[in-house]
Amino acid sequence: QVQLVESGGGLVQTGGSLRLSCAASIHAFISLRTMGWYRQAPGNQRELVAAITTDGITDYAGAVKGRFTISRDNAKNTVYLQMNSLKPEDTAVYYCRAGYPGSPYWGQGTQVTVSS
Repeated sequence: QVQLVESGGGLVQTGGSLRLSCAASIHAFISLRTMGWYRQAPGNQRELVAAITTDGITDYAGAVKGRFTISRDNAKNTVYLQMNSLKPEDTAVYYCRAGYPGSPYWGQGTQVTVSS
C-alpha cells in the first residue's frame, strides 16, 4: 500500500508564496502515475487544482492558472505545487492524488491559509 505524504502548507499573507511537496513511499511510484493536487475549503467540494501526466503535460484550474505551477521530480519520487500570488480564496486543505493508471491514492492533506 503506497502512502503519499504532503508537506509545505502553512499560513501566508495575501500575495505570498508556498511550495507544497508530495512524496510517495514506494520507489519510482510518482514517475508511473498522473499526479494531481486537489483542494477542499470548508463547505465546498474537493476540486482539482492542477495535474501532471507522466509525459509532463500539465493542466490547471482556471482560478489558479498563471499563479500555480505543478512539477515532478522523478528522481526524488516527489511532485510539487508552487503557489505564487496567493489569495484568501486559496485557503483550503490541499491533497495530493495519484491517478491513472491503477487505483487512485490520496495523501492526508496539508492546510494552506492565506490571510488578508
